[in-house]
Amino acid sequence: MEVRGELVLVCILGVLICSCNFFMVSEAVWLNLPASGTKCVSEEIHNNVVVLADYVVVSDNHSHIPTISVKVTSPYGNKLHLKENVTHGQFAFTTHEAGSYLACFWVDGHVQGSGDVSVNIDWKTGIAAKDWDLVARKEKIEGVELELRKLEGAVEAIHENLLYLKTREAELRFVSEVTNTRVALFSLMSLGVCIAVSALQVWHLKRYFQKKKLI
Repeated sequence: MEVRGELVLVCILGVLICSCNFFMVSEAVWLNLPASGTKCVSEEIHNNVVVLADYVVVSDNHSHIPTISVKVTSPYGNKLHLKENVTHGQFAFTTHEAGSYLACFWVDGHVQGSGDVSVNIDWKTGIAAKDWDLVARKEKIEGVELELRKLEGAVEAIHENLLYLKTREAELRFVSEVTNTRVALFSLMSLGVCIAVSALQVWHLKRYFQKKKLI
């Protein structure tokens, strides 16, 4: 019985660690930038979340690597990162506004060859952006204990996401209720105007026929 219990515990721990790794996967994005124009990537992020991203230009021509410009803005338009004439770089920040964060890329100057420039972006948020190697060295933990710490961070991240979604759902429900109320009031006003116009037309026609002594 003790062996079976230990096997069950190991299986449960394995599932939890796999779930933790699933939620810690970072997002890798490839962009093909045209010679002119801008391409952007965005992500909906709630408040107080760490964001870390690395970007690099990938070119077959190693003798001439084109340069790009990068601009990252917050949902309210605040500039968080701006670099020009670079082939690689990194930006990191902690969000202070909930909403869609936008990272835009464009090519600097003239591009030799086909004109398309490939950019690889490794975008990490929340627990995935945390340096777990540094945590392990600082707190002197490893193995199962480190995986449990990762799992704890993943659970906290999921809990925060659920709270954020709940808040967003309440805000959208409030907006929907206000909109429905306004539509109902507008419908009643429209109906009242139609009744008033109809009554005025009847009164006007009645007076007209009375003047003409038709009724």
